[in-house]
Amino acid sequence: MRRRPWFAGALGAALLLTGVVGCGIPGESEVRVDGQVSAARPGSSSYRGDEPPNRTATVTDRVEYVENFLLAPAGEADKAYERVKPFVAPENRAQVQAKPASEVTFNVVRLLETPVITDTTDGTKVTLRVQQIGLLRADGTLVPPVSTDTEYQFGLRAAQEDRPELGWYVTDPPPNALLLSDNALQRYYQAHTIYFWNTDRSRLVPDQRYLPRAVPDERRVTEVVRWLTAGPSEWLLPGTTRLPDGTRLINNATGADDQWEVNLDMPVDVGEARVEQFLDQLALSLPELNGRLELKIHNQSRETIDDLAAHRLAHPAYPISGDPLRFCVYDSAVHPLAVDPDEAKGPVPIAPEANRDVVSAGLSRSRDEVQAALVTAGAGQRRQRLAVGAGPAPVADFRRSPGAYASMGRPVWLRSANPERPQGLVVADGKLYRFDVNAQLRTVPLSVEGKVTAVAASLDGHRIAVIVNGALYVAAVNTDGGVVSVGPVRRLVTSLTDLSAVEWARENTLYLAGSAGQPAVYEISVDGALETALKKNVGARVTHMSAYPINAVVPFNAANLMYEASGVAYWNSNPHDKIKREQVPDLTPPPAGVQVGEPTAPFFLY
Repeated sequence: MRRRPWFAGALGAALLLTGVVGCGIPGESEVRVDGQVSAARPGSSSYRGDEPPNRTATVTDRVEYVENFLLAPAGEADKAYERVKPFVAPENRAQVQAKPASEVTFNVVRLLETPVITDTTDGTKVTLRVQQIGLLRADGTLVPPVSTDTEYQFGLRAAQEDRPELGWYVTDPPPNALLLSDNALQRYYQAHTIYFWNTDRSRLVPDQRYLPRAVPDERRVTEVVRWLTAGPSEWLLPGTTRLPDGTRLINNATGADDQWEVNLDMPVDVGEARVEQFLDQLALSLPELNGRLELKIHNQSRETIDDLAAHRLAHPAYPISGDPLRFCVYDSAVHPLAVDPDEAKGPVPIAPEANRDVVSAGLSRSRDEVQAALVTAGAGQRRQRLAVGAGPAPVADFRRSPGAYASMGRPVWLRSANPERPQGLVVADGKLYRFDVNAQLRTVPLSVEGKVTAVAASLDGHRIAVIVNGALYVAAVNTDGGVVSVGPVRRLVTSLTDLSAVEWARENTLYLAGSAGQPAVYEISVDGALETALKKNVGARVTHMSAYPINAVVPFNAANLMYEASGVAYWNSNPHDKIKREQVPDLTPPPAGVQVGEPTAPFFLY
């Protein structure tokens, strides 16, 4: 509960829940994209690992030594050069010039193959073939790469020819480059989500940062507050709001025994509502923090949260409720899906007279209403239209787009749009459009030109992922004044090619379909830094994808991914999890021997 210093109160025991499920957001996690997030209590060492290996950690394997060289910079920025210099031959250490901690950047790369080590008459040469991922800054942001190098070469020599136990040195290292492998990012950093208010301060928008696991627990609050006062990542700026100009941390945050104190310098005219919103940001950006938090401004006590865990329960990150429900298209109509016996099921929220000629659909809950967008095509028709309706279920009043298109993707709703003026996005004939309840389609300009083939909207409604010309991009969305505008896109690096579908998997990860030599489905972080193969051989190109983004406001324990490939629908990355006609519960079994169709275009309602 939040209270001012002169007001005391308590929350009932019913709110005093513990664990990730009870929080308004997921807890932070190690830098992984293939598992559930988890929280850790302050003071624990469960989320801190060892420092990167030193130069003599490996003396028998030169490949491992080179890989350790790419791990060495990992950790707090002010000591990065000290960790790297011992790997470099003494005669070349002048090439490794230390910088102030605030200016240190790590050049994050993905090794495309094992380092190639070649012994020649001129000495031992090392060749690294890499994919540039981005620059990791001291403030924990990973920004797009600056370097276009796809290969690095340097030398390797024994520290002392007659003493192999002394290991090796790197000679002629890459100039002014702290090369950091994506493996180092995964092993020695944590992905940490912080939150910023959207432009009208009605919805929190996640922002991903990386925190060295070696940072002591007592300094974690300080680092998060500094991130919040410095503002969001550049690509999120068009859809988010900074704290008032001049806001900064006075000294370090302090805390012990679940008693925490943050002292800020803020403009004197900042209103009470803005201060309370900062507390909401801070509480949600520190999911592992429990106990009491006091906020001081100019050394004067201003606001207090008595119980951080209870506060997160009372102020969830997303206004969602109710279990997500599965649906699909069968025989040109929307039907419920029951792929898991333990999942919640619900009736189709579309009136029967409107539920026909459906190719794909996008549904969303908004307060007590359902927003429905249907891609339709009559029997024998090749052109497709969008039908849009909203209201209490079952929705019966639909309006159709005036134009028809040769192809149209699955429509998605922007969950942060004004409930009175809901809006969504859809791809049609290679362009991105926004639509409203009147089914009016209007082009959405993007900062990159080309053919748009897929779009996905995040749970917060202020970030989208798009595939343009076969490449993956993310961008911030602004819905001020009821007009959807998309900020400059940021391209994400991935090892997949021929990208065909994208969807949000969690707050800061995406599901992505493409080719890894054969059709595949991967999970990739929202900055492109890390990817995990979910299915390396789907068997056919994925043309449709839907997911329920994993979050802690309304958890979901079943597989949250569904997709379609070559006209066959699946509800997991397992090839045996084909969605069968028998899993559509409202269908009458066909007569014996009669050939029937299969479910297609599966999607979630939430």
